[in-house]
Amino acid sequence: MSGRLFVVSGPSGVGKGTLIARARAEVPRLELATSATTRPMRPSEQQGREYHFLSPDEFQRRLQRGEFLEHVEFAGHRYGTLRSEVERRLADGSNVILEIDVPGAREIERQLPDSVLVFIAPPDVGDLEQRLIGRGTNSPQDIATRLRIARSELEAGTDFRYVIVNDDVERAASQLTELIRAALDEETR
Repeated sequence: MSGRLFVVSGPSGVGKGTLIARARAEVPRLELATSATTRPMRPSEQQGREYHFLSPDEFQRRLQRGEFLEHVEFAGHRYGTLRSEVERRLADGSNVILEIDVPGAREIERQLPDSVLVFIAPPDVGDLEQRLIGRGTNSPQDIATRLRIARSELEAGTDFRYVIVNDDVERAASQLTELIRAALDEETR
């Protein structure tokens, strides 16, 4: 039996990672696929855990060989979902969850139409800005870029079948978990 693919998308800083972590704690065999990136590894990160860290040349070679389901360039670095990372886990019967941007979600839906797409929205843009500032990891210029992108992504959120507003982490995490469980129950019927 193959697994099910869940794609969680939304603006940077909306809390996708937090909600995914909570869902993974509640749903057995729900695995987060590790993306690839060309950005430098941060001191707290490990190769293959947060990302597969690739040189720009290696990323390009893999892209040319069709090894990515989707990819994007952001802030001078490239990010992508390795096809092998997802297909291996699905074939093993694991359910896979991806955390990616809106164009990436659309590309995955095009290639894998049975995937379940979920959009996580902030209560408003001001809340999103405060979350990005609160992270303490982004420069003012990076925050401005992320907010500009977020505004267009919020408009695209209406294209998703499932939308969860992250105005309360506990409620939003519960909603995501229940949505995943319902999709998995539907799959076994």
